[in-house]
Amino acid sequence: MTPNLNMFSLEGKTALVTGANTGLGQGICVAYANAGANVIGVARRSCEDTAAKIAAFGGSFQEVIADLSDIAVIPQIVAQAQKAFGRVDILVNNAGIIKRCDAVDVSVEDWDSVININERMVFFLSQAFAKGWIEDNKGGKIINIASMLSYQGGIRVPAYTASKSAIIGLTRELANEWSKHQINVNAIAPGYMETNNTENLRKDEQRSEEILGRIPAGRWGTPEDIAGAAIFLASEAASYVHGFTLAVDGGWLAR
Repeated sequence: MTPNLNMFSLEGKTALVTGANTGLGQGICVAYANAGANVIGVARRSCEDTAAKIAAFGGSFQEVIADLSDIAVIPQIVAQAQKAFGRVDILVNNAGIIKRCDAVDVSVEDWDSVININERMVFFLSQAFAKGWIEDNKGGKIINIASMLSYQGGIRVPAYTASKSAIIGLTRELANEWSKHQINVNAIAPGYMETNNTENLRKDEQRSEEILGRIPAGRWGTPEDIAGAAIFLASEAASYVHGFTLAVDGGWLAR
């Protein structure tokens, strides 16, 4: 049987991506627009660079400026998204922060700031869109962004590791509850990528060499490397994929 490549198209769909102004979020926005989706980018700061990249090939993009550290902004995000393009079909919970500090020195404030964005917001934003999808009985796609530290402990990032470990569990739990409503909940675990979060690691020559030495692909990943996985999980091609976390890591976890 000849495969139907149209199943990977996002034509006519609307995707909302958090943390859309730089890095992986920007890469996912560009990929979705290229695949035919209307894209809404949510970030604390302007997404003008993302908008310019999408406008260059005639894609459709709208930004929503919101501070994702506080779940009180969720109704505003939902309302602005619906005003921009109507129904949202795909939610990508990409926004995240990392605070590097020895575990014995982590403050309550730093711990809470990481958990609020990386875990609390992910759940309650997913809940907000799932309620609408269950009500209209048309389903939807949720893609959470996990991490290599969803599997490993790491060092000097206890709150980040806790939050990203939680993402895999949350992805499974929500899939268990919402699959029957035609809602696919999955995750992507990026490897070591060239993003803002890894800038300090890449500047540390010794740590960078140690990391590269363990990546079978022999290089840091890029936002473009995440595009295929993000499109697949958002498309009809993944309609029977539920509760799975796909590693895009250059082979890191295979070592």
